[in-house]
Amino acid sequence: MSVSDELRSLEVTGIYRLPGSRAAFLDPVRLLNESYRRFRLVPSSYYSRSFGPSNQGGDAQGERTAPSPERKKRKRKRQPKPRELNAVERIAEARHQEARALLISAHKSLLEAKDLLEFLPGMVKGDECMQDVQTSSENNFVELGSSWRAPLCEMTLCFQKPHGQGEAGPCLVQRRSSTLFDKIISIEENDEAEGEFQSRLYILPKGSCFLMTDFKHVRDLIPDNSNDGYNLIVIDPPWENGCVRQKEAYPTLPNRYLLYLPVQELADPAGALLVLWITNREKLRRFVEDELLPSWGVKDPTEFYWLKVKSDGSLIGDLDLFHHRPYECLLLGYINVNREAEPGSNFKFLQASQVIMSVPGAHSRKPPLQKILSEFIPGSKPPRCIELFARELGSEWTSWGNEPLHFQDSMYFTEK
Repeated sequence: MSVSDELRSLEVTGIYRLPGSRAAFLDPVRLLNESYRRFRLVPSSYYSRSFGPSNQGGDAQGERTAPSPERKKRKRKRQPKPRELNAVERIAEARHQEARALLISAHKSLLEAKDLLEFLPGMVKGDECMQDVQTSSENNFVELGSSWRAPLCEMTLCFQKPHGQGEAGPCLVQRRSSTLFDKIISIEENDEAEGEFQSRLYILPKGSCFLMTDFKHVRDLIPDNSNDGYNLIVIDPPWENGCVRQKEAYPTLPNRYLLYLPVQELADPAGALLVLWITNREKLRRFVEDELLPSWGVKDPTEFYWLKVKSDGSLIGDLDLFHHRPYECLLLGYINVNREAEPGSNFKFLQASQVIMSVPGAHSRKPPLQKILSEFIPGSKPPRCIELFARELGSEWTSWGNEPLHFQDSMYFTEK
C-alpha cells in the first residue's frame, strides 16, 4: 500500500487530518517530542495503559456482533432492569445524542483510513521500552508542596555548555540551584536542562517555564506588562468527581475555586483562545456555562471532542455507555476578541465542533493541543501559551499547578 500524504504528515507533524470530515488523529508522542533536542519521549512510557484490541467485532456505532456458540452456552446472571434517567441525566443524554452523529462520522473516517490503521500498532509500541525504574519511588510533589519542607526544597539545574569553535571532548556542564516550590523557574537556554531533585532526574524543555504551587501563588503568573499576556490558555482542572476520588489518582478541587483564577488578567489584550477540559457531568456543564466562562469573559463557546481509540482503531468503550463515555469534551472560546473584526483577523475563527482522536496515555493525561489549534489562536506569532493545572512541560510554554513535573521524570525519556 502506498503511503498517503496524510500518513506522511502524521510522521512529520504528529497530525493526520481525515479527509472529508471535521476530525483529525493525533500522535501525542511525536507532538511532545518537538520540545526536545537531546532527549526523546519513549512511546511505551506514554502509552502505558493497556487497551487491548477489540474482540467484539463492533462498528463505529459500538454495535456488537453476535456472540459465539460457546459463549451462548454460558449461564449469565440476570441483568437488573435499567433504571429510568432523572431529569438532569435526560438532558445529558440529549446532549450526547446531539454529538453522536459527529462522533460516529469521525470514527468511521478513521476506520476507512487503512494506512493509518496499519501504522497505529507500531506507533504505540515503538522501538524501545520504558526504563526499568520503580514508579513507587517517584516524588509526590502534591504532598511535598503542602508540607513544612516545601520552602527548603531545591532543584539543581544542569545545562550542557556548548564547545567553542575548534574545541573537542565532552560537553561542559553548568549547574545552578533554584527553589523548587512557589517560584517561577525558566529554562532560557537554547537546550534542555536536567533537573536533579531527591535522587530523581527531570527533563526540562528549552524555553519552558513553570510555577509549582497551589492557589496561594497563582497570581504570580500575571505578567507585569499586560501586553505580555497569553494567546492560548489551556485549563484542565481536577474537577470534583467521586470516581477520581476513589481511585486516588489525584486530589480534586472544589469547582467554585475556579472562579478565582485570574484568567482575564492572563489573557493578551489583543486576544486569547481559552480551552477548558470538562467532564460529561451535566451539573458541571451548567456551572461552567452559566457562571465560570462568563466570569472569565468567554462568550459563545465552541465544543470539541476528544475521542479515545485503541491501537486497532476501535473505541476504548461503548459509545453509548452512559457513565463511561469513550470521549471527553473541550469548550473553546475567545477572550478580548471582537467577532465583528473577523475579515481582517490574522487567525481563523472557530465555527463548528470538531473531533480529535488519539490513543490515550496515562489516566487524565490529555493530548497536546497547540499545533492542532494553531489556526484558531489570535494575537502574536508564535503565540504565548500557558497551561493551568499542568502535569507536564512544553517548549515555549508556561505551566502552573502543584505537579507540573509529573511526566518530566527521566524514566519516561531516552537520549537521542
